[in-house]
Amino acid sequence: MTDTPERWTRATVYPDMWTDPDQDPRDNDGPGPEGELETLRQVLRDYRLTLEMKCQGLTPEQLARRSVPPSTMSLLGLVRHLAEVERDWRNWITPREPEPKLYGARDADFDGAAGEQALVDGAFADLAREQAETDAAFARYPDPAARVGEDNNSVRELWVHRVEEYARHCGHADLLRECVDGRAGQ
Repeated sequence: MTDTPERWTRATVYPDMWTDPDQDPRDNDGPGPEGELETLRQVLRDYRLTLEMKCQGLTPEQLARRSVPPSTMSLLGLVRHLAEVERDWRNWITPREPEPKLYGARDADFDGAAGEQALVDGAFADLAREQAETDAAFARYPDPAARVGEDNNSVRELWVHRVEEYARHCGHADLLRECVDGRAGQ
């Protein structure tokens, strides 16, 4: 007897995919985006969608499950963490005092991720709000070479770090989701 779920996918066209191409919201027919910033926006959009897809169809308890011990990560914790990250990146470019943490001290985004519907709804609302506010802040800088914030970082560097953060955590989400219910695919 084992608690390890069987691997499965919804994909029928390519069995190593998360879903079939005609059902994938990240699927982009035609040529890719024009220009550096539009490319970064689209890649970030696709990683954001990937995170959402990895969380779909799970109960609050499954979203909060720490399925890869001894890690404290859960899918819900990742959603909360990325809301914090969005706020943090915005803090890097805005001239005012940094906004406070959403969930409290270090690792509270993961530690407070419990299997309650209100917490799940709040986390996804927080993430959507923080993404929109950070996108609006970055939209004020159409030149990727522009220097911003107290540390005089380039807008390009901050965009790349945002993409990197989502890419890394989408890899975590792949493993977490597979361990929760066995669903696999890129």
